[in-house]
Amino acid sequence: MTVTEANFDRALPPPSEMAKADMDSIREKAETLLQSVTRTGAVVPKKGAVGRLVMHSMAMFGREFCYAVEAAFVTPVLLTVGLPKHLYSLVWLISPILGFMLQPVVGSASDHCTCSWGRRRPYILGLGIIMLLGMALYLNGDVMISAVIHERNNQRTWAIVVTMLGVVLFDFAADFIDGPIKAYLFDVCSHQDKEKGLHYHALFTGLGGALGYLTGAMDWGQTVLGYSLASEFQVIFFFAALVFLICLAVHLRSIPEVPLRYENEETKLLLEVTESYKYSSIEEEIKNGYLKSTCTEIKAAAKPGQCAVTSRAEDQRRMTLKSLLKTLASMPSHYRCLCVSHLFGWMAFLSNMLFFTDFMGQVVYQGSPYAPHNSTLYLTYKTGVEMGCWGLCINAISSSVYSYLQKILLPYIGLKGLYFIGYLLFGLGTGLIGLFPNVYSTLALCSLFGVMSSTLYTVPFHLIAEYHREEESLKLQYGEQPGEHRRGKGIDCAALTCMVQLAQIILGVGLGLLVSIAGSVVTVISASMVALIGCCFVAFCVRFVE
Repeated sequence: MTVTEANFDRALPPPSEMAKADMDSIREKAETLLQSVTRTGAVVPKKGAVGRLVMHSMAMFGREFCYAVEAAFVTPVLLTVGLPKHLYSLVWLISPILGFMLQPVVGSASDHCTCSWGRRRPYILGLGIIMLLGMALYLNGDVMISAVIHERNNQRTWAIVVTMLGVVLFDFAADFIDGPIKAYLFDVCSHQDKEKGLHYHALFTGLGGALGYLTGAMDWGQTVLGYSLASEFQVIFFFAALVFLICLAVHLRSIPEVPLRYENEETKLLLEVTESYKYSSIEEEIKNGYLKSTCTEIKAAAKPGQCAVTSRAEDQRRMTLKSLLKTLASMPSHYRCLCVSHLFGWMAFLSNMLFFTDFMGQVVYQGSPYAPHNSTLYLTYKTGVEMGCWGLCINAISSSVYSYLQKILLPYIGLKGLYFIGYLLFGLGTGLIGLFPNVYSTLALCSLFGVMSSTLYTVPFHLIAEYHREEESLKLQYGEQPGEHRRGKGIDCAALTCMVQLAQIILGVGLGLLVSIAGSVVTVISASMVALIGCCFVAFCVRFVE
C-alpha cells in the first residue's frame, strides 16, 4: 500500500496532542529524577571509591589525635599555670553546657546553609580553626603571656585565664565538629557508602587516638625540636597542629558537596534534576553545559518564568531558637529513645575514661598523688598513671580493630547485635576491673573499652541513616516528594551529639563529689552499672529498622 502525504498527515496526532505528550514525557522524566533527590537537591550517588571515604575519615583521625594530646597534657598544663582546684569543675563544665545549648542550632543552620561551597564544610572549617586556636592557647598560653606581661602576679592571673579559655574553646569545637562531619557523610554518600564511611570513621578515630597517646608518651625534651623550642608543650603543639591541618585539608577536599541555593531557582532546579551518579562537583557539570538542555525542557513544561520545584526557603528562614527547641522536643519517639541510649553509653564511657589513669595510680598501683614528690608513694602513683596511658592506647588500637570487625559481624548479628554487644562487653569488663584490680587483667580488659568506643561512634549514626532512609521510602510509596516535610540530617546528628555534652555535664556535677567521697574505684563501678542499664535499654526500647 502506498502512503500518500495526506494519509501520512492524518496518521500523525494533532500538534497540540504532540506538545502535550512531550510535556507529559518531560514531567515524568523530572518526577523520576526527583525521586532520587533529597531535599537539598543532592542526588544519591552510586558506590564510590574507597579512597574518597578514607580521605573523608581523616578529619576523625586529626580530631582524635588532638583529643589524645589534650587528655595527656591538659592536667599538667593547668597545674603548671597554678589553676586553683575549685576552678577545675568550671573548666570542664563550660564547654559541654555551651555545646548542649548551641549544637542543635548549628545543626539546623547547616541544614539550611546556602554557601556555594556546600552546607557542612564551612562549619567544619570554622570549628577546625577554633580547635587550633584553643590548642594554641592552652599549650602556649603561659609562654605567650610571659612575652607580653612582665609583672609576675599579672602573669599568673592572665596565664590562668588564657589557658582556661583555650581548654574551653578546644573542647567546645572538638565536640561540636563531630555532628557536621557525620551530616556531611550522610549528604554525599549512598546508603552502602554511609555504612562504610562510619566504619572508616571509627577505624581512623582509633588510629588517631593511639598515635596521639604515643606522641604524648615520648620524651621530646631531649630531641632537636625540644632544644629549639621553649618547652615540650610547644613541640607537642607543633606536631598536633601539623597533623590536624593536613587531615582537615584532606577531609575538606574528599567529596564535593552540592550547594543549596534557594534564591537562584534555576540553579536549584539544575541541582535537583541532575543525572550525575558519581562523586563529582555538580557545578562543574553546570559550567560545562551538561545540564542546560534538561533545564530548558523542564522550564518549558512548567509555568512561564517559574521552575517546577518550589522552595521552602521562607519557612526555613523563620526558624528561631524557640521553634528549633520545639522541633527537638517533638522528635519521633524512636529518635528520642536512640538519644537516651546514646546518653547512657557516653555516661558510662566517660565515667571510666576521665578517671582511668587516676584509678590505675591509686587503686591498682596503690600510690598517692598527694604524697611528697620525692616519696615512693608518689613515684608509684606516677608509674600507675603512665601504665594507664598505655591502657588508653590499647583502647584506641582495639577500637580500630573492632571497627573493621563490625563490617564482618553486621550481616550476621545486625545493628541491634552490635549495639547490645558493645554495651554488654564494656559493662562486664569495667565491672571485673573494679572488683579485681590487677595490672595485667586491667590492661587486657582495656581492649573492651575500644569495643564501646567504636560502637558509640558508628551504630547510633548508622541508625539515624536507617531512619532517614525509611522515611524517604515511605514518602515515595505515598507519592510525596522525598524532601517534603522531613527532618534534616544535620539537626538529628546534632541532637545525638548533644548527648555527649549532656553526659559531661551530668558527670561533672555528680561524679566529682562521689570520687572525693569514695575514691576512683567508684568511677569504674558506676561505668559498669550505667553500661548494663544502657544494655537493657538498647534491647527493649531502641527501634531497629528491619
